[in-house]
Amino acid sequence: MKDNSLKLKETELGFIPEEWGVYSLTELADIIGGGTPRTNEPKYWNGNIPWLSVVDFNDDLRKVYSTEKFITKEGLENSSAKILRKGSLVISARGTVGALTQLGVDMAFNQSCYGLISKSIPDDLLYYLVKNAIADIKKRTHGSVFDTITKKTLDDIKLVIPKKEDERKQVAEILSSLDDKIELNNKINFNIEKLSNSIFKRWFIDFEFPDKNGKFYKSSGGRMINSELGDIPLGWDIVTIGDITDVIDCLHAKKPERSDINTGKVLLQLNNINSNGLLDLNEKYFICENDYKKWISRIEASDGDCVITNVGRVGAFSRIPYGIKVALGRNMTAIRSKPNFQFKSFIAQYFLSDLYRAEVSMNIDVGTILDALNVKNIPKLRLVIPKERNKLIEVDSFFASAWALREKIIINNQYISDIRDSLLPRLLNGKIRVKSI
Repeated sequence: MKDNSLKLKETELGFIPEEWGVYSLTELADIIGGGTPRTNEPKYWNGNIPWLSVVDFNDDLRKVYSTEKFITKEGLENSSAKILRKGSLVISARGTVGALTQLGVDMAFNQSCYGLISKSIPDDLLYYLVKNAIADIKKRTHGSVFDTITKKTLDDIKLVIPKKEDERKQVAEILSSLDDKIELNNKINFNIEKLSNSIFKRWFIDFEFPDKNGKFYKSSGGRMINSELGDIPLGWDIVTIGDITDVIDCLHAKKPERSDINTGKVLLQLNNINSNGLLDLNEKYFICENDYKKWISRIEASDGDCVITNVGRVGAFSRIPYGIKVALGRNMTAIRSKPNFQFKSFIAQYFLSDLYRAEVSMNIDVGTILDALNVKNIPKLRLVIPKERNKLIEVDSFFASAWALREKIIINNQYISDIRDSLLPRLLNGKIRVKSI
């Protein structure tokens, strides 16, 4: 086969391969508006139709499979909401502009988004074409109060794609294989998290840890005693976070100077904290060396420390992975094991438990604008532990292995996403070509 990969032609988007073409986004996809059933009509809500909004997909994950809210068939029929088929795209168009997802199942979506339905190219290729154009889309926003994009905005977006179907398919498959690996890793992490949470609950909430005969303690008639947290096993104590950890407050000061230089001096922000306990450092806020030194004496957190948020998503928690040191931004608190209680992974698992969430709910200061968890209340949070530390050694060892594996997977995902992000523009502008079969 003759190789035309080096032959280029000049277009409005610069030089592209000779056998490629320039298309507007609306030539490649139908743009569909969303809708919201009346919120004061109960019969329109809590049905079985997933209803997507930007809170469900404002992350770097390619696909979305579930939504926070659901609507009924009647709600769908009495609003401008529409169901998009699996594989279609949804892009946020107002406020948080440019968040993009691909539907993992059929679902409806709200009026702050547009649905994109491919006309003739693979759904996966359309996803990557739009993803590669997000920066251009964001530059075209307008609005006096909220950033907004319109159908006209999307019509003005120009995309470069191969004309040959087999090359289109291969480009999409290369990029999809990387995102598929990330998705598989996330499922593995979810299952590890689920197992760890289940073990914590069985041991430290249900008190069904193995007794000396290998049987479940409580259900086998293990002796229980009354306490302020209800019945607990004989030989166990109620302790507070203040008893077993040091609580490190952030500096309540103006955010330090930002540096665009990747110095490794990272200032944690609220959006670095995930709901699954794993720290998200995709969005880094680097601070200059002088500011870091000025702050560091009081607000450094390092591997094994826990960090929780005091406002917004009150009590959200992440653990600092191995080899990482950070400074704490405002409205964040670090939790560090005391020298005489080195069960770091057990403590981290506590912060993912229902017991922790119940304790937080009893210590929230309700505000006129934002609820808050006062740093003075954090040492009061309670948990139940055995006096016999050997039991903690056993379970902490398991949690340590689980946390290490989850963090290793996160690092691997970051490596894969870096490869994907490097390949994406090159594959979609013809700088890197795939061989036609």
